[in-house]
Amino acid sequence: MLRPLTGLFPQADFPNLLLGLELADDAAVYRLTDDLALVQTLDFFPPVVDDPYVFGAVAAANAMSDVFAMGGEVVLALNIAAFPESLPLEMVTEILRGGAEKVAEAGGVVAGGHTIYDDEPKYGMCVTGTVRPDRILTKGGARPGHALYLTKPLGTGIVLSAARADAADPAELAAAQESMLALNLRPSRLVREAGAGAVTDVTGFGLVGHAHEVARLSGVRVVLEAGALPLLPGALRHAAAGVRTGGAGRNREHFGPDVTYAGPLDPALEDVLFDPQTSGGLLVSLPPERADGLERRFAAEGLALWRIGEVTVGSGIEVRP
Repeated sequence: MLRPLTGLFPQADFPNLLLGLELADDAAVYRLTDDLALVQTLDFFPPVVDDPYVFGAVAAANAMSDVFAMGGEVVLALNIAAFPESLPLEMVTEILRGGAEKVAEAGGVVAGGHTIYDDEPKYGMCVTGTVRPDRILTKGGARPGHALYLTKPLGTGIVLSAARADAADPAELAAAQESMLALNLRPSRLVREAGAGAVTDVTGFGLVGHAHEVARLSGVRVVLEAGALPLLPGALRHAAAGVRTGGAGRNREHFGPDVTYAGPLDPALEDVLFDPQTSGGLLVSLPPERADGLERRFAAEGLALWRIGEVTVGSGIEVRP
């Protein structure tokens, strides 16, 4: 996730830097030739689950997701890790194995990396992908009239927080892990082929935060249908019981002033809107005449897809019950 930072390295001085610090898109894109550009991103975080292999695989899926959100294909990854000296070697090996096997699933290879000692384990990747310069997917392509889709259910932050408090059922944690482990590779290819307008992956800013970025960069208003949102098992129950994350509070503080509610909303469902996601799905805007075709393609391949709203004239986010 790149946050806007203007003036440090003026992008106009680097014409081959197609996307960089001055635009808040999912990854940097650098043109090598008229037909080839590099997509580069980096992400790492502390363990989100206890199983070291699953942690490594989820961290890799999460890091690669930014490349897929740009319409790219993963070719290479480098590990970024910080481990306590006391962490058993077998656990370190499993974390790295989980990451390497997930990258291999995407068609890429892990070619090395860098590790330091730290009291709290952290793991992630710097990922390099490729994309045609004329086929880059960005957050700025949503237009009034577009349909809005999501490719994964929401609630990983809430469910994982409940699991850390021993409040989540095993089936709820298993469903969250399955969702986080699923690559956005095939959905990315399908929405690219369908002629998507805007695409981003839903991660730490939550659904509202990433929808807000689409609205801002596209110059439109994003309308979310709360009743159509897909939820992980247990997410609403735990939110109603008061399970929160620090990230959700920060998301609400930052993006909440730009959200308009068209009617009363279940407070638990409102919490889900701001819940930070790990390895979340793709948020996609699509011209309405292409919507049926995209839905058929996803259904034919057994992939999940939910229509969750629309794009209209205006600005900010509107949430309808």
